[in-house]
Amino acid sequence: MSKSTHWSSKIGFILSAAGSAIGLGAIWKFPYTAGTNGGAVFFLLFLLFTILIGLPILLAEFYIGRKSGKNAIDAFKTLAPGTPWHWVGRMGVLACFILLSFYSVVGGWVLAYVVHAFQGAVSAQTDFEALFNQTISSPASAIGYQALFMLLTVAVVQGGIAQGIEKASRWLMPALFVMFLLLAVRSLTLPGAMEGVAFLLQPDFSAVTTSSVLTALGQAFFALSLGVSAMITYAAYLEKEQDLFRSANSVMWLNMLVSLLAGLVIFPAVFAFGFKPGAGPGLIFIVLPAVFQNIPFGNVLFAVFMLLVSFATLTSAFAMLETVLAATIHNHESRRRKAAWPLGAAILVVGIPSALSFGIMAETKIFGKTVFDLWDYLITSWIMPVGALFIAIFAGWMQKRENVLAHMRQGTSVPQKLTAAWYFALRYLAPIAILLVFANTLGWITV
Repeated sequence: MSKSTHWSSKIGFILSAAGSAIGLGAIWKFPYTAGTNGGAVFFLLFLLFTILIGLPILLAEFYIGRKSGKNAIDAFKTLAPGTPWHWVGRMGVLACFILLSFYSVVGGWVLAYVVHAFQGAVSAQTDFEALFNQTISSPASAIGYQALFMLLTVAVVQGGIAQGIEKASRWLMPALFVMFLLLAVRSLTLPGAMEGVAFLLQPDFSAVTTSSVLTALGQAFFALSLGVSAMITYAAYLEKEQDLFRSANSVMWLNMLVSLLAGLVIFPAVFAFGFKPGAGPGLIFIVLPAVFQNIPFGNVLFAVFMLLVSFATLTSAFAMLETVLAATIHNHESRRRKAAWPLGAAILVVGIPSALSFGIMAETKIFGKTVFDLWDYLITSWIMPVGALFIAIFAGWMQKRENVLAHMRQGTSVPQKLTAAWYFALRYLAPIAILLVFANTLGWITV
């Protein structure tokens, strides 16, 4: 792999990986999944799963990627030649393809709201729920903005790692943090805001259900882009002196911080303005406009904020498309530009039924779910945890212990006891926890 295809700096990699992790996982998906799964108790489960399971597996993906220096499929072929383990990479690539097909639909909604904001359509509205429903139910609007989102994603990713993905992430992520911090301060000063804070931070353990536990596990993987080989792909472009432990720790806590800030922006406003926390996928599109209407220069700030959210959304999309693209070109960078556009078009076409799931295909159900909801459920609640389980087994059991630990200690000043603790968590805690959650979900045991 040539020098030009590596990350140009350590902070560039961290911000890009954090951008992949943060995206809509923290800003869009966390608030509404927490809202429909008990609030604080869901947040607590999500936090525990992220630290005890997510972080060890994130480090395992970093190991596989950097050690091999290859894409998601070839990484397993390099580290375990002549074995079927490359199918884990293939599953991850397919998952990223499908994930981006419906993720781009939500990305399209965000772009639509950027346009709404700059046109003044949001400031002229009092019924924000009606505006959202109108936006997502129009076939032309839904597919048009989805196509625009994919166009922007391909345009950046075809430029490569340092010149495309890293350059965009270096500026966009810090701006998003600052805006979220300002919004959280404003939301917390609204009348009745403390009821929303209590909903987010005071656990009610009677709200724990089998479904909420599985959803929290899925959110931990979705939030860190785990189980679909995206982090394997990004880590393949790392130099050997990068401190993997500090990088993973930074990515995890940046993600947790944005999730918390998103909750502190959304839930105080939900209760202050009389909305329902279980409103579902449209939560941020209905609540946030109401918040901005109560802020000086709110219309301008809302436009800027949605622009930043669209950038955060794109950083996650970059990782998904890069995972599919890298596996397609097999590290032959000369093929990147030619392969990126057909792949983007294919993902767009597959995503069209998801885009129509809130309009003309709303009544088209498969196993009782719309196409959008079915893909979301299969990827985040099943494929991501299964992929993460296989990655934990591969790095923790199929690779030689001394080789794994020797590689992980390259470039780090973390004490050996901590690296040993990570390895123990990877071998035992993560697989057992995932298997217990699945067994409970399938009714084999009662936890």
